[in-house]
Amino acid sequence: MELSSIKRVYLVGIGGIGMSGLARYFHHLGCVVCGYDKTATDLTGDLHNEGIRIIFEDRTDWIPYSFQQPDEGTLIIYTPAIPKDSAILNFFRDNNFGLFKRSQVLGIISQGMFTVAVAGTHGKTTTSTMVAHILKDSGKDCSAFLGGLSTNYHSNVLYGKNNIVVVEADEYDRSFLTLHPDVAIVTSMDADHLDIYGDHAHLTESFQLFASQIKPGGTLIHKKGLDLNAGFTYAVEAEADATASNIKIENGDFYFDFNNSNTSIPDIRMGIAGTHNIENAVAAIEACLILEVPAAAIKSALGSFKGVHRRFEYVIKNDRQIFIDDYAHHPEELKAAIRSVKKLYPGKKLTTIFQPHLFTRTRDFADGFAAALDLSDELIILDIYPARELPIEGVNAGMILERMQLQNKRLVSKQEVLNVIRDEKPELLLTVGAGDIDTLVQPLKQILQDV
Repeated sequence: MELSSIKRVYLVGIGGIGMSGLARYFHHLGCVVCGYDKTATDLTGDLHNEGIRIIFEDRTDWIPYSFQQPDEGTLIIYTPAIPKDSAILNFFRDNNFGLFKRSQVLGIISQGMFTVAVAGTHGKTTTSTMVAHILKDSGKDCSAFLGGLSTNYHSNVLYGKNNIVVVEADEYDRSFLTLHPDVAIVTSMDADHLDIYGDHAHLTESFQLFASQIKPGGTLIHKKGLDLNAGFTYAVEAEADATASNIKIENGDFYFDFNNSNTSIPDIRMGIAGTHNIENAVAAIEACLILEVPAAAIKSALGSFKGVHRRFEYVIKNDRQIFIDDYAHHPEELKAAIRSVKKLYPGKKLTTIFQPHLFTRTRDFADGFAAALDLSDELIILDIYPARELPIEGVNAGMILERMQLQNKRLVSKQEVLNVIRDEKPELLLTVGAGDIDTLVQPLKQILQDV
């Protein structure tokens, strides 16, 4: 497929964070862009306001006339999250349109470009957004396809005027195997997506395949301790090829020193909080040094980096109340988020609201979730967000509660949680999860601001 020949693009599942980035990219190129999703969100509203037509019913008679016949100027992109019985998906399939997954299109776009690909079961969105911001802020420039909305740029896609592209490489459905990067970062390889991979060994094998696809002369950067054969390692307060040390918190800001064999950058102030984000920053710094960004420009850019929507994002921050929202949906992510909050605010009682994501993930990691959530002072847990899955008998949020040591815990509905917070008005609140818990953020913010 030649990108230059594409005139019309239809995205089945346009509302996803990765799919919406492609919609924006092709719209930016001047293509006619349309799509379908089952649910209207703030993101689909933004796309509509940018001139992209979206429907919310799975009806083939609502597909525009210009997409009725396949031709070389028409591109159909779909997400694996779309049900196989989708009428629109099957219309395109039955009428011999060429169907491409998002990951395949990213692979085509990045062909011939200097590609920085960031993979990992967690940390990849923040790290890839950091790399893109450093390149933009320093004047080096890049294009970028991100798995979240950058707070600095209010978008999940960035347009550059050079040959560098930063891509978030998603391991779900082995999507990242469509990429052949010049620089690859692997942030983590914890067991996840076992509904796809079956076990941790097969997940690890997939990451090893991804690492093997780096172009000749390219560089692999990975967290120390991962089961990867070679590469440039990084770590926080431990020995590695690139390290962060002398970590301290001053006035709510994190500072650290960066060192590798060639470069030292002292006293870097982070624009975002969390020890786990210092780890992400070390990987991002190393990638940008390979791209010959000056150390002083890297230091400045990290200070102005505002993070990613729903990645340790402050909703309220004042003397009376702190409210942080995070996308964490894996036990290791939860531990990182909760520990960072406790480190920042050691004198405050932490109330955590958690929405489990997927029945399979809850089943596979119930013990890990319990151990991570036990780090809170109070837990409010919501029902499982099913996403693409059907219920599994015996699998529910109670599985996590019954494994926890914490006494102050309860299961409530999404509506009830608003009443609980209205009554208790916690001084330190953390909402975590990858489902639709984000729809509670603004109502909770309003309740807390009415104190």
